[in-house]
Amino acid sequence: MSTMFARIVHATIEKPWREVYAFASRPENMPKWAAGLASGLIREGDDWIGDGGPIGKIRVRFAPQNDFGVIDHTVTLENGARFENALRVVPNGDGAEVMFTLLRAADMDDEAFEKDAAAIAKDLRTLKGLLEDR
Repeated sequence: MSTMFARIVHATIEKPWREVYAFASRPENMPKWAAGLASGLIREGDDWIGDGGPIGKIRVRFAPQNDFGVIDHTVTLENGARFENALRVVPNGDGAEVMFTLLRAADMDDEAFEKDAAAIAKDLRTLKGLLEDR
């Protein structure tokens, strides 16, 4: 498999990075800021199950809680397709930088890639608003 085109979508949040990580890494909080999970997630063993809207039921497995700000997660669709998502919270001065690495699948056209990038940017702006307004 060859490498995929990647784009880092990020947001600077004016809150301590550990506070950002503590909130963003909890699957129970994700429906508050990640539009694709707005219907919520239900725990099933080590996984979390959600309604992916037009893509159907999704299964999400998150990286274990850690001291490095890693919120990586694997999303598995009903058809078995798997997507590895890298999501990180890192210190940025007194605040935090939240970064999502968007990989462009081989079958994804420019329009779909840009739509995904815009949706992720919107989610990160929502997260920023939630945390900075607290």
